[in-house]
Amino acid sequence: MEEENISEYIEQLQGELKNKDEQLQKVSGAYSTFSQQQDQNLIVWQLELDNILERIEHLLRGDVVVEDEDGNIDYAPPTDTDLIVLNDYGVKLIMNVISFYLNRNTILSHYDDTRIFQILYDLGIELADLIYTCYNKMGLNTTEKKARYPMLTMNILHTIESAYNRSLRGGERDSLRSARVVTQTEPIGGGYTNQQKEKFKLFKPTTWT
Repeated sequence: MEEENISEYIEQLQGELKNKDEQLQKVSGAYSTFSQQQDQNLIVWQLELDNILERIEHLLRGDVVVEDEDGNIDYAPPTDTDLIVLNDYGVKLIMNVISFYLNRNTILSHYDDTRIFQILYDLGIELADLIYTCYNKMGLNTTEKKARYPMLTMNILHTIESAYNRSLRGGERDSLRSARVVTQTEPIGGGYTNQQKEKFKLFKPTTWT
């Protein structure tokens, strides 16, 4: 009779251990899926440059940040027209130039310091010449607006420099490669896995849980 009770007790414990194992596997699977989704979202966000280009365009147009009644943030044309330096043609021309540099191809490339310096140096000269030659057509038709063209050129170069710095010695590619490698040194549940679980033994308490 006692042997039957012991057998039933063992079966009960084994059933509880099986249920615990299944629950841990479900939690581990859900965590793994969530972690992968988070990693994927991070990669998409890291490579997404459209929002940066959109913000630059608003800045070039002189738009200001406004908040509606619901607390949503958006851009709106400034009430002070002196804040508008470039006309529509000027904004599109500058955005066209920036788009050639501020893209995924740039940030996922591999450049050294010397090459980045050369690119920015050449671009700075050509961009300054472009604005100087077309300033009237671009909307720089007052003394005040013309005075802001050196600052405009510098801001554009600094923005593009930031993109190239992300590609310095392939840093962006290495960062993305590291983000995609999911390394879990210790599983959920304090290291409890099927491989690590020792076979149940009635007279060995360390195998009961």
